[in-house]
Amino acid sequence: MARDPVDVLIVGAGAAGAAFAWSLAETRMNILCLEQGDWMDPSAYPTTRLDYEMRRFGDFALSPNIRRRPEDYPVRDDTSDIQISNFNAVGGGTILYAAHFPRLHPSDFRVRTLDGVADDWPLDYETLAPWYDLNAEMMGVAGLEGDPAVPPKKPPLPPVPLGRLGETLARGFDRLGWHWWPSDSAIATRPHGGRDRCINLGPCILGCAQGAKGSTDVTYWPAALRAGVRLETRCRVREITLRPDGMADGVLFYDRDGNLVEQKAEVVVLACNGVGTPRLLLNSVSSRFPGGLANSSGLVGRNLMFHPYAMITGIFPERLEGYKGPTGCCLISQEFYETDPSRGFVRGYSFETLRGMSPVGAALMGMSSGRLPPGEAHHRAFEEIFDRTAAMVAICEDLPEPENRVVLDPELTDGHGIPAPRIEYRLSQNSRRMLDHAVARGREVLEAAGAVEVLAEAPLRLAGWHLMGTARMGTDPERSVVDPGGRCHDVKNLFIIDGSVFVTAGGVNPTNTIQAFALYAADRIKRNLANLFD
Repeated sequence: MARDPVDVLIVGAGAAGAAFAWSLAETRMNILCLEQGDWMDPSAYPTTRLDYEMRRFGDFALSPNIRRRPEDYPVRDDTSDIQISNFNAVGGGTILYAAHFPRLHPSDFRVRTLDGVADDWPLDYETLAPWYDLNAEMMGVAGLEGDPAVPPKKPPLPPVPLGRLGETLARGFDRLGWHWWPSDSAIATRPHGGRDRCINLGPCILGCAQGAKGSTDVTYWPAALRAGVRLETRCRVREITLRPDGMADGVLFYDRDGNLVEQKAEVVVLACNGVGTPRLLLNSVSSRFPGGLANSSGLVGRNLMFHPYAMITGIFPERLEGYKGPTGCCLISQEFYETDPSRGFVRGYSFETLRGMSPVGAALMGMSSGRLPPGEAHHRAFEEIFDRTAAMVAICEDLPEPENRVVLDPELTDGHGIPAPRIEYRLSQNSRRMLDHAVARGREVLEAAGAVEVLAEAPLRLAGWHLMGTARMGTDPERSVVDPGGRCHDVKNLFIIDGSVFVTAGGVNPTNTIQAFALYAADRIKRNLANLFD
């Protein structure tokens, strides 16, 4: 079944696809976005139900292999040291993310020059700075200007309050003389852009029923739709098709009724994340591209980067009111962000402070650590841990390695018979040394803050929520997949705008940078419409 062609076809309605669609809408072109998930109903989020804590082990789990919602596709990740976390919906991963929203550092774009590893990006921080600023306004970023760890910026909203927990941990950093700063957070701390302010409900990673969290279904998409962009849901793209001259001419996708539909387009844009994008390219084979579309370099799917995570949890003698406030948005420390050769590894990490555990989360932690026995002592032991924990995660930079990759699984498929992605990933020795260092420093902070006991886990197994590097950008077609504007070297009307294009990972959450790049790529297209395919 074929349909009328469109000017621009975007695949994926998450962080990147939404920002790109909104920006390009001013051209008044015929723009269509296909999303395999659906619109989320905030009134049906887990936090509107009494069983909300249990839903994170079912239909709102981080792993698609646990959720198994109709819009999910399976991921073979038992071949990886880190398991995949994603979400398929209008808004994509921003539905479940914690909205911790830092920027990359200028040094992250010059890793080869500064540290002799990986490669430099073909653009720099200054190039993306205006798009970071625009994205902050659109997403509603809360923060405090003046952070000495990063270039000057002025968040449009006041920071998320530290609360008693944040103030307690800040004292630990102060006693050690280490950097900390209130986190940049894509959370409305006062009414912004038609959204009301955060009410400190807490479990942001189960969807924000208040609408205060900056997920793109409530930020970019309403504006993009008003501007004329069309968005169709429950559409699973199988492959990208080619014209005889090697240019992309559209996609084949399954609609919500299971029909195979042909959609032609003058320009195709991929925004499917660092696993979904290489999966689609590798499944788009032809005589011209037998190893996958736009893959003459052989790098599609390779150089997969996560952020290896360590979690360090302190148990305190006093109550911390950790149930108050957004889950992952309290304070950030970048004391150990830049390379210091004396540490035994290159590059570095951020500390992100988490709020306290929910009742069920505290109980599970207590049982797994042996602190919560059955019997008459159970309730007294629970009282000693609930609302008395504070945790930090270390977000460690992952260096690109070709052996870490996404391939198509030869046996596992989704509900439409499309091959599932298989993740082949192993932690490097550099990452392991970095994790060890982070656990030791995190222990020092928590003890300085007054913790009477410290628990640690590193790496976190189900922490593959930052998916980067599998269609990297560069100026050399033999060593990269896309150019500095996201256009594929091999296919001049095919663009990639998600985390796949990252050259390095930095030591911070990538969503802000993904969106800044998507806005930058859209602007380049708008400025070069007359000779876009030259």
